[in-house]
Amino acid sequence: MKKIVQRMCMACNTKKDKKELIRIVLNKSGQIEIDKTGKLSGRGAYICNNLDCLNKLIKTKRLEKIFNIKIDEEIYKNLRGVIIEKGVKK
Repeated sequence: MKKIVQRMCMACNTKKDKKELIRIVLNKSGQIEIDKTGKLSGRGAYICNNLDCLNKLIKTKRLEKIFNIKIDEEIYKNLRGVIIEKGVKK
């Protein structure tokens, strides 16, 4: 029996299956990427697939605190696009 991996959303602190969340990665060169495969190397953080969590993440600047770097607005714009692409869940 295979164990289902769970991770916590950094905006709402809800534990969900890893496949239900969007992974954001800080790679070794200091760049932020949206990891659609879930296998990129680097420091990972997860967010729910909904705009409410993204807005909370932006407002609290939690992603900047976790990765300890300034996050460019383009990253949030790309995240918004990925959430809309996957279908907004409320």
